[in-house]
Amino acid sequence: MKPQAQDRGQGRALPPPLWLVDRLLYRDGLILIIDKPAGVPVHAGPGGGINLEHYFEALRFGLPQPPSLAHRLDRDTSGCLVLGRHRKALARVGRLFQQGAVEKVYWAVVHGRPKEAEGTVDLALRKRSEVRGWWMEADPAGQTARTDYRLLGEGGGLSWLECRPRTGRTHQIRVHCASLGCPILGDPVYGERSSAPLPPLHLHARSIALPLYANRAHVMTTSPPPPHMLEALLGCGYVAEVPSEADRAGTRSGE
Repeated sequence: MKPQAQDRGQGRALPPPLWLVDRLLYRDGLILIIDKPAGVPVHAGPGGGINLEHYFEALRFGLPQPPSLAHRLDRDTSGCLVLGRHRKALARVGRLFQQGAVEKVYWAVVHGRPKEAEGTVDLALRKRSEVRGWWMEADPAGQTARTDYRLLGEGGGLSWLECRPRTGRTHQIRVHCASLGCPILGDPVYGERSSAPLPPLHLHARSIALPLYANRAHVMTTSPPPPHMLEALLGCGYVAEVPSEADRAGTRSGE
């Protein structure tokens, strides 16, 4: 992202107005799927500053209104993010999320190795607020939270996990990985305490599949891992991907 201006509230460089267009993974008449970068919130928080919604105007593609968020990703999580292009589309996609019909796959690089190579974390969560700010904790009386995980590789004291959340609680994967004794690399809240500077959070929304249309294949999109995760992934056995002919030709479109 090449800066063009300054964020008055934060003093940080703003990306150019059309930068999100270059991160478009999928587009049809109902939805867009973009490759969200790590470190950028999806909407404005109490402190204001750079957020994705500032740039949705560039994603209208001829419609009268810009798209809207169909779900959320944490500021420091990268990868597949779905936008609804109009009100009816948002309602349809919202029902799919509520019904648990959307298949989400995340990649996480974690400290250590889980005892079992695959399994399910079934650990209810509740929101807690203290001096350090709100965070999530395990609580049997909290909201049901379940994540399936699978070990994909390991090396150098780290493991590469595939995580499939079956519920959509805030910070769910981060808390569930920590509960396995394997906090996510770079997690400042649920990770290992250290006086040294932390790397960026190593959590990536790898793919998403939506049964959006009757009698048609699911809309499925995959996002490449972000640059800050590549070194750790390669150390765990990941083989760098070669873009397909379709990727080189441009954004996959259902229109």
